Amino acid sequence: MTDYKRKRVVVTGVGAITPIGNTPDEYWEGLLTGRNGIGEISAFDASKHNCRIAGEVKDFDPQKYMARKEAKRMDRFSQFGVSAAKQALADAKLVINELNAEQIGVIIGSGVGGLKVMEDQQTIYLDRGPDRCSPFMIPMMIANMAAGLTAIHTGAKGPNSCSVTACAAGSNSIGDAFRVIQNGYAQAMICGGCEAAITPLGIAGFASARALSTRNDDPQKACRPFDKDRDGFVMGEGSGVLILEELEHAKSRGAKIYAEIVGYGMTCDAYHMTSLEPGGAGPARAIQLALKDGGLTAEMVSYVNAHGTSTPVNDPNETAAIKKALGEHAYKIAVSSTKSMTGHLLGGSGGIEAVATVLAIANSKVPPTINLENPDPECDLDYVANESRALPVEVALSNSFGFGGHNVTLAFRKYN
Repeated sequence: MTDYKRKRVVVTGVGAITPIGNTPDEYWEGLLTGRNGIGEISAFDASKHNCRIAGEVKDFDPQKYMARKEAKRMDRFSQFGVSAAKQALADAKLVINELNAEQIGVIIGSGVGGLKVMEDQQTIYLDRGPDRCSPFMIPMMIANMAAGLTAIHTGAKGPNSCSVTACAAGSNSIGDAFRVIQNGYAQAMICGGCEAAITPLGIAGFASARALSTRNDDPQKACRPFDKDRDGFVMGEGSGVLILEELEHAKSRGAKIYAEIVGYGMTCDAYHMTSLEPGGAGPARAIQLALKDGGLTAEMVSYVNAHGTSTPVNDPNETAAIKKALGEHAYKIAVSSTKSMTGHLLGGSGGIEAVATVLAIANSKVPPTINLENPDPECDLDYVANESRALPVEVALSNSFGFGGHNVTLAFRKYN
């Protein structure tokens, strides 16, 4: 087997469409100020639902990023993904042309895909018959289409894929893109996650699984990770996208560098369809693998952007996983769940949380966990309660876990 040196990979651009801001700057400012993006559902009449709250994206106009005709042929999740990708490319000042198109690829994941299109077309099928279903139904619905459409809209002809690993999809996509560049198959990758599952069926399904908060009378307090009064997660929507580049490629064009991505760990609990294995062994192994991959020790970690869903099962198990992986050092680091402000974007969560993590490194500030008023005794780490904190961040981890037992940890460090 031929020996080779793995290439270094850096983050040179970010894009974000979120419930607390539709640009990376708005999103970051919202995180630092503890802005809450959760409210009553406006996308449909939720009066008959047990859960009537969500973190919706506000005032989003896809025509800022694409023609009206093109937008109409996309499900909302793809609109989010393509828009965030274009933001990230602009931020990176990365121009795709005939000379480099085959060296730039796309991996954008989604846990659910085009759920609204599926629901709408099912109604048409039942009411008006099979011949009236849209010829665009399938390409609008399938989960890989955000990645495919991003390539079409940007001209990126390199490796193209889509991770569909539930709530780990965005992080898996970033990790897979990291590997593609590391191993020399591309010079740059557009990667992240997107989701738009705030639909009647989406809310009903998660509510029936008793996964969602029913704090309908107080939406702003509904998502409260690591708090003993939490009662479930709150659905969010949007997209987060990173531009990853091979280091020498980024340096050759004078790109700004937010951070270096150095580690990627993924494991499976092999335990239960929807629940974490008690004790957090699977997530702990993902954290340890990410550290090993990056040549890092536990003591080098400054910050963890937690999966932090605000569910009774996740939060103590993730806490246990962090302690199992990092030992006593777990009590010396900052941990926060930005889902407390955005809600849970499912397959899009790893994307926006990776954006938050690299911005924390670049700005030496970590976002808070809002609504942490009555800490759960089982959750005994430093969760940066309610207010952001100035903190030099040398190494940061971003955790994502998904139904099916998927566990992913991404490791980033300050570039120098």
